[in-house]
Amino acid sequence: MARLDRLRVYPVKGLDGVEVDAADVLAGGTLEHDREFALFDADGDVLNGKRTDRVHDLSTDFDPDSGAFAVETPAGETEEFVLSEKRERERAEAWFCDFFDRDLTLERDAERGYVDRREMGLSVLSSGTLAEIASWFDDLGVGSVRRRLRANVEVADVPAFWEDRFVSADAPGFRVGDVRFEGLDPCGRCVVPARDPDTGEELSGFRERFIRQREATFPAWADEDAFDHFYIAMILARPFDADRGRRLRVGDAVAVTDE
Repeated sequence: MARLDRLRVYPVKGLDGVEVDAADVLAGGTLEHDREFALFDADGDVLNGKRTDRVHDLSTDFDPDSGAFAVETPAGETEEFVLSEKRERERAEAWFCDFFDRDLTLERDAERGYVDRREMGLSVLSSGTLAEIASWFDDLGVGSVRRRLRANVEVADVPAFWEDRFVSADAPGFRVGDVRFEGLDPCGRCVVPARDPDTGEELSGFRERFIRQREATFPAWADEDAFDHFYIAMILARPFDADRGRRLRVGDAVAVTDE
């Protein structure tokens, strides 16, 4: 039976994610603590892996119960901040300015977070998708692919690219526990999945091989017209308005619906 296998949130946009056992669906359609904080440069552009590979130099952790956010540099220096507190956030902002050697502001949005497409909810893929993509590359394991693709919701006991069926004009929806979702768009990828999440080193030929294999394994149940290209993995899905405020839990049953 299909089930919610993993929930992952990314407290500071562009930095490491953490697995949680449960998370509320916010009124804005995203998950609590997901991209709740983001660093912006002097031009108002967000600092993330698309703009600098230095994000891979940092190892971070987050405790959703206490709000403690820990960061470690390659030299082994560590700092901890409680980002929900304004004074601590200012201290973290200064630390990040120093590390990245640029003028940055650390902003907070607890209502929706700084996801890339803020009207489209959260990201979903299957464990089968991760295993299939890992099989295309000699040196990649499922764990590495998981960290490269950075999904919120991972569904187990379904085929690879199960999620692709939910993004066409006539697509069904799906339910995770008590929360109903509609699929909106497939997620085109950037340079980040080609990089080692620990070192930032780019895997030569990643994009080209990905596209070839994705086209060759495109599932029969998906509508190819809904995909602009084949450098895509994961979908964006929006929770029904009536179900926002409900809680997702690891182990929740997942089912396709006609709603």
